[in-house]
Amino acid sequence: MNTPAEIAKNYITVGEGKARLPLGRMFLLAVLAGLYIGLAGLGASVASAGAGSAGAGRLLSACVFPAGLTMVLLAGSELFTGNCLILIPVLEGRVSPAALARNLLVVYLGNFLGGLLAAAGAVYSHTFRLFGDGLAAGAVSTAAAKCSLSFGDAFLRGVLCNLLVCLAVWMAMAAKDAAGKVAALFFPIFLFVLCGFEHCVANMYYIPAGLLALGDPVYAAAIGEAPAALTWGNFLLANLLPVTLGNLLGGMALAAGYWGAYLKK
Repeated sequence: MNTPAEIAKNYITVGEGKARLPLGRMFLLAVLAGLYIGLAGLGASVASAGAGSAGAGRLLSACVFPAGLTMVLLAGSELFTGNCLILIPVLEGRVSPAALARNLLVVYLGNFLGGLLAAAGAVYSHTFRLFGDGLAAGAVSTAAAKCSLSFGDAFLRGVLCNLLVCLAVWMAMAAKDAAGKVAALFFPIFLFVLCGFEHCVANMYYIPAGLLALGDPVYAAAIGEAPAALTWGNFLLANLLPVTLGNLLGGMALAAGYWGAYLKK
């Protein structure tokens, strides 16, 4: 097992490698990460819909969603929220701020495309017809609830979320085998889902899935009247913007904290 000090030193090399990826490869790996997170979101929704009660559904959803980060880390891909840790090699002077900004922008756009692909696949394969179209109704309800958050709530839930996501990545680097990595990342991700915190990449799946389901007549009877809060404008400005800003702050605060604790001269 790597100690926290060893993780900090190792991440300098990891972050340098991420920052120096060719743009095409970086974007492709980001699309894959967005797709993996979206598929984990779909699986979490299926588990929740079949639970029988809201409390049991939240618990089952929290147990399933860590599959997303497991696929991201073990299969190899680029996730915007986890890449906030690249601030560590920036603070060490090994990566430029411009390279960090380039990575975060390219990865963000790739994650967005991957999330949209997962949402479209779930809707147009009519997987949402499970549980008598209950999955479609649940997707719309979830998306509308996310779009109804105040800017401040969405921002703070984003901060708390990425503290836990980056902590999950950090803890996974303590392990030297795949089983250890999965065990280490599970509980921080479990906690953020259980607590209802907001993850911008997950929302790139959840909210478009609800919006696309609204437009498919197959689900019309189950969904009923469209929620007023659920629009593309609210998705981008009322949810994705504050959540992204919160995720940036939470992830970079954790990165700066560990850099200060283990690397700062």
